[in-house]
Amino acid sequence: MPHALLSHDRLLQLLDAARHVRIAIIGDAMLDVYLRGEVERISPEAPVPVVRVRDRRDALGGAANVAQNVAALGATSELVAAIGDDPAGTQLRTALRGIGALEDGLVTVARPTTTKTRVLARAQQLLRFDEEEDRDLDGPDADRLADAAARAVAAADAVVLEDYNKGVLRPALIEAVITQARAKGIPVVVDPKFRHFFAYRGATVFKPNRRELESAMGAALDLEHADALAHVLAQLQCDHLLLTLGERGMTLLSRDGGSLRIPTTAREVYDVVGAGDTVTAYLAAMLAAGASAPEAAVIANYAAGVEVGKLGAQQVSRDEVLAAFAHD
Repeated sequence: MPHALLSHDRLLQLLDAARHVRIAIIGDAMLDVYLRGEVERISPEAPVPVVRVRDRRDALGGAANVAQNVAALGATSELVAAIGDDPAGTQLRTALRGIGALEDGLVTVARPTTTKTRVLARAQQLLRFDEEEDRDLDGPDADRLADAAARAVAAADAVVLEDYNKGVLRPALIEAVITQARAKGIPVVVDPKFRHFFAYRGATVFKPNRRELESAMGAALDLEHADALAHVLAQLQCDHLLLTLGERGMTLLSRDGGSLRIPTTAREVYDVVGAGDTVTAYLAAMLAAGASAPEAAVIANYAAGVEVGKLGAQQVSRDEVLAAFAHD
């Protein structure tokens, strides 16, 4: 059980230490917009529901959500990402400033800020529409991002590479960041997507979900046998593979042969949006604070259990993690 790996005193020690670390988050930031309302009729123009919007909420998504979870721990959070010269970019920058995250690494580029708008009625999502351009950045925009990433890594105690296939994390940037972090001796946590899945060799923790891993490997995986994942770990050339399994929790496999199954701690699953970002943030902060990979994974699992009980991508505080640990 996780408690055998982590005492309350050790959890407190790591959470306190996390207040003094600095995390560089490099990747795809986005603005999440939630439009909530009521459906009382069907449109006369087409057989679709008419939603009378009563409430709008803007939230930080993707790499920006990782940044806000790092900030919620009391750690210093620096986001390196591309935003557009548009209202969504301004809102994202303002929101980061509001939570105390560093925004020096935000690079304004000639494309819109990635925005995901969800329409909800009676707590059910009816529709999502995305405004984005997802080709890999190139030219001067890519060079400015690379410079911002190098500066952020130089000042960091850990690095997150948060990939949503929106064009920030090109292979050249990935390799440069991991090489710089390795030379500095700081951990690199990767949340991958399919496009550059095998470009993250040398990462400390590689954290896909089951669907992402099976898609990249081209086959279903037998999760009941650690040997089935050992070759995946070797192919990825990372120190640890943390496979997130939704309601089944997580599996951690390490290069030294160690493996750990971590059952979910979620009491109620309301919305899984943002849970992976929360896990990534806590992994990086705990590793920077001196946690072992198993300790970091257990703590991140508690944070995820809290996050899925909330609507949309939201931050999870240290007090919420302590409460979840105490009630497990």
